[in-house]
Amino acid sequence: MLPVALSNGEVILLVALLAVPIAAIAFAGAGGVYKEIGKGAFAMDHDAPAARGQAAGHETSQEVQEAEVRQMLEAKAFRQAARGEEVLDVEAEMQKLLAPQVQDLQADPALVEEVRQLVVARNARRLRSGKEPLDVEAEIARQLRDLENLGH
Repeated sequence: MLPVALSNGEVILLVALLAVPIAAIAFAGAGGVYKEIGKGAFAMDHDAPAARGQAAGHETSQEVQEAEVRQMLEAKAFRQAARGEEVLDVEAEMQKLLAPQVQDLQADPALVEEVRQLVVARNARRLRSGKEPLDVEAEIARQLRDLENLGH
């Protein structure tokens, strides 16, 4: 057999001609794998499962909430009694904790003044655009009501 001598350029061409079709076949065969990147059991693209059969966003009922608060306060009172401290009045503390939290935003003069400035500036913009101005006091009251209901 005759010795075959290949130059560097011929070797590079042979490798390229062999590698390109193999790489194309491998890339085409792996297309589905690339679509699965970032998915699976540890991915964060889904909502957390509901706890103990409850629907997501389900709020606890008033009775369950009262029972849990009572249990917490009774345990606290028990620990205070065991330490020899003055025992907590469970019923009074429950009334205080379960009472609706009402915020009077009118009582904060700085907030009222800031809302007033915003309403006055909005009225100036409305006048410049040819619209009718708003009643300043009524708009302040409406915005403060909206702020009070923001957390509910």
